[in-house]
Amino acid sequence: MHYLVVILPLWLLYLLLTGNGEVSNLIVGLVLAVGAAALLRPLPRPIIWRRVPGALLAAVQYVGVLLWDLARSGIQVTRIVLSPKLSIEPGVVAIPSGCASELATALSAHAITVTPGEMVVEIDADGVMYTHCLRVDAAAEYVARAQTMRRDLLQRIFV
Repeated sequence: MHYLVVILPLWLLYLLLTGNGEVSNLIVGLVLAVGAAALLRPLPRPIIWRRVPGALLAAVQYVGVLLWDLARSGIQVTRIVLSPKLSIEPGVVAIPSGCASELATALSAHAITVTPGEMVVEIDADGVMYTHCLRVDAAAEYVARAQTMRRDLLQRIFV
């Protein structure tokens, strides 16, 4: 049963992304979802139904924050590229993830890396993410607040 909790959402996501309802595509999506579930080997966890609405709301908020960060940082990087006179101060910032699980740390690192101008280059054993930034001065101000928000949302989603 706990495999279905992974297989069904993966299969539905695949079908949503492909937009193809042909039988062959349904089968391919199901095979991929089963394969991913076999590789992930989910642990049996009971679903606490009263937490589901809060987790879904947190997931929507997380995606919204991620999209906002993508747009904001994309504009900043575009300005830097189109206006070479704008000063950049590249460097590496240490960001403590503060996440309880490796999955939450990985998702935080992903959220940082997909935003233009920032990239996690290493995560140490203590969960500190070393992040390369185009503007260290601006990143240092924003990083702690953004990571706290991401961590709180991820905890609401996965706990």
